[in-house]
Amino acid sequence: MLQTSMSKSSELSALDLKHHLHPFSDMKVLQQHGVRVMTRGEGVHVFDADGNGYLDAFSGLWCVNVGYGRREIADAVYAQMTALPFYNSFFATTTEPTARLAARICSHAGPHINHVFFTNSGSEANDTWLRMARVYWATRGQPTKKVIISRTNAYHGSTVAGASLGGMVHMHEQGDLPIPGIVHIGQPYWYAEGGDLSPEAFGLKRARELEETIKAIGAENVAAFVAEPIQGTGGVIIPPASYWPEIQRICRAYDILLAVDEVICGFGRMGAWFGYQYYGLAPDFCAIAKGLSSGYQPIAGVMVSDRVADVLINEAGAFQHGFTYSGHPVAAAGALANLDIIESEHLVERVRDDIGPYFARALESLSDHIMVGEAVSTGLLGAVQLVLEKETRKRFSNPSDIGMIVRNFCFMRNLIVRASGDRILIAPAFTISRDEVDQVVSTLRVVLDEIAAELSSP
Repeated sequence: MLQTSMSKSSELSALDLKHHLHPFSDMKVLQQHGVRVMTRGEGVHVFDADGNGYLDAFSGLWCVNVGYGRREIADAVYAQMTALPFYNSFFATTTEPTARLAARICSHAGPHINHVFFTNSGSEANDTWLRMARVYWATRGQPTKKVIISRTNAYHGSTVAGASLGGMVHMHEQGDLPIPGIVHIGQPYWYAEGGDLSPEAFGLKRARELEETIKAIGAENVAAFVAEPIQGTGGVIIPPASYWPEIQRICRAYDILLAVDEVICGFGRMGAWFGYQYYGLAPDFCAIAKGLSSGYQPIAGVMVSDRVADVLINEAGAFQHGFTYSGHPVAAAGALANLDIIESEHLVERVRDDIGPYFARALESLSDHIMVGEAVSTGLLGAVQLVLEKETRKRFSNPSDIGMIVRNFCFMRNLIVRASGDRILIAPAFTISRDEVDQVVSTLRVVLDEIAAELSSP
């Protein structure tokens, strides 16, 4: 029986390598090392075709928030497929799950957000609000307000506009990016870039780079500022407490739209329905995706403030933008079932009051390790900073290499985490138990002990 399973795994791996081009992958390296075929999931665990089980402490790709194996979502998707598998949102039509999902999202958004535009991915969502912002200002008689300000080391997707908005150098190096009209300022990464400044002073310094940049470009030319509440792919960079209040003050002072990318943080990961609520912000746009359906269906969108929506609805005329699958009824049905679970099981409150604080204490316990500079988290979004010397915050000369070594050692011990440079990222499902949190942290400690021993040996 084991031989049959292994044969199937080998067959699928070979088939995949022959025909499938993977995202964010070195194809030549994949050909050399092969791929692992995942076959099923249950709770916070996934299993491969060879029968190996893994504790997925990264919830797929920051998205399987309610855990694997939720029959309620599968049943909702099946029911919608048998009733109406597809209809578009063009030509003055809608479907029941699409309309209900838009209303449900807005019910958690706060009083100033009452509209959603649906897309299929977070990348498309960021493309969408960029166009909305420029249409908004042009409609208001300020067509020169086009420039978008973002941050270095930010991630806002991989489409042309999304990758341009992001501040990932390795993405900009391919495809002649960023496109014109997008400017980047520094990130609020105190541990690596704060020097002798206190976190509070550094947060203000980085926030005020926005003001300096607006003045240099001219407020009459700047449409919006975009940022993740906490930078995810960039390394779970949690900004100092002084950062976000100053950013909001600056946007209001210069009449700049605020776009908050909630693709990772939204739908409870920070212990609030949205990251902007955690920080007390009032954004004009929010890109949403991942946690909207917990990854069970591809669906995303842009939450739009009344300030912007009123202009788009009453003054702008036709908004010439959209996708065949915008508000896809099957995806919307899956998202509604996912939100039902989050609400009925009080998972946002669980992240805020129970498992989030427990996770924070458990992760922080790694701070005494010789290789750990900081172990930080908000809700169920955590990072472990790897360092060469704790006292001086001196980092490894090969940050990506050391991060991947730790990540791979964890994988060999059946634990899935992610490496972003020299930071190990953890973002488990909201249903993770305390015992499973302990397993994540204890496995990480064993791995770090082993690597530290190897590094110190002659």
